[in-house]
Amino acid sequence: MRVLMKISCFVILLSAGLAETCFAQKALTWQEVRDKFEAANPSLRARQIGIDESRAQEITAYLRPNPGLTLSTAATHIPPYKGLWKPLTGIQFSANFSYLHERQHKREFRLESAQKATGIAISGQADLERTLIFTLRSAFIETLQEKAILDLAKENLLYYDHVLEVNRDRYKAGAIAQVDLDRLELQRVQYESDLQTAEVNLRTAKIQLLALLNERTPVEQLDVTGPYGFSTQIASLDEVRKTALDTRPDLKAAVEAIDKAQTDHKLAVANGSTDATFSAWYTYNPSFNNPFDHQTLGASVSIPLRIFDRNQGEKLRTQLDIDRNERLMEAARAQVFSDVDSAYATVNSTVILLQPYKDRYLQQAVRVRETIAFSYEHGSASLLDFLNAQADYRSLQVNYLNLVASYLNAASQLNLAVGREVLP
Repeated sequence: MRVLMKISCFVILLSAGLAETCFAQKALTWQEVRDKFEAANPSLRARQIGIDESRAQEITAYLRPNPGLTLSTAATHIPPYKGLWKPLTGIQFSANFSYLHERQHKREFRLESAQKATGIAISGQADLERTLIFTLRSAFIETLQEKAILDLAKENLLYYDHVLEVNRDRYKAGAIAQVDLDRLELQRVQYESDLQTAEVNLRTAKIQLLALLNERTPVEQLDVTGPYGFSTQIASLDEVRKTALDTRPDLKAAVEAIDKAQTDHKLAVANGSTDATFSAWYTYNPSFNNPFDHQTLGASVSIPLRIFDRNQGEKLRTQLDIDRNERLMEAARAQVFSDVDSAYATVNSTVILLQPYKDRYLQQAVRVRETIAFSYEHGSASLLDFLNAQADYRSLQVNYLNLVASYLNAASQLNLAVGREVLP
């Protein structure tokens, strides 16, 4: 019986361990989150189908005109022939073949225009991915921020519980009054509230991240990991500007739009040229005057006279479209400089605010808290001094974590402005 009980306990423990292993999920890094997003986001996948559609239009653009085939027949002797009714006697059969010959490289220009439209679609896909990755990065940073604040709230509550235990012992020894102990215990509510708020905020951030990943994973199973800090190593503004000009997909799309507009203008000029239609025909025409005159071969060329319609409207429209796209490219270029300069200034400003925290303020806050706590426990500091020191430490730590999140968001904004990651 004891052996069976031991075996049962072992099976239960093993099952619990397996269940914990199954439900536990490895914390995802930023690159893993990005890979999952790019593979599953419906907006990106829909835009990719649009690129495939544009490539399909390249096939249509390069097709030749279809030739034409006309078959006709006519009866030349409807009345009775030599007193006999023969309705099929004297039937004329004719076959006509025609083909439109396109001049001035129309097909080549159509293909070139379609290929450049595909290039613009690819740049548009890259620009959509750039903006969506920024949204994803913001949700990822918010999750890291709420994790750090939750860890801080747990640490503060644990430290304060230790302080309460020490002061309960002091109260029992008669070192402090009941009212002081009550005030200390009432302050614990603030730390409990911080912990609950941090848990709710973390759960909300995870829900937003799951929505962007298009996943139905339970919130409890999602976890992310990554560096939560800042770097003072930032490239110069000129280097960042140059990288943005070479990388920004929306600026690239604007340049490609000018190139396509120029090709469309060439196509409009080519469409104003005259295309000839070549025809050839064969006729079986029984003749009663000449018994050997039964078959006829012929050929013709049809050339429209472009007297009025020479595609003037499209030529003018496409010429104006070149100028319009040049202006749009200048506006896109100015927007790139504006985005980069603004984001770069925000990053520098945040680093300037963070540097003294890292160099002095964090260590000073810990030192002041420990010193005041020691002095209060030994009767050299008042309860108000102790509570103020606790509040100052808590406030400074939260401010630092929020500033780090501001830096990471500013870095993400700079990456968005440049078009690729220049800051991790």
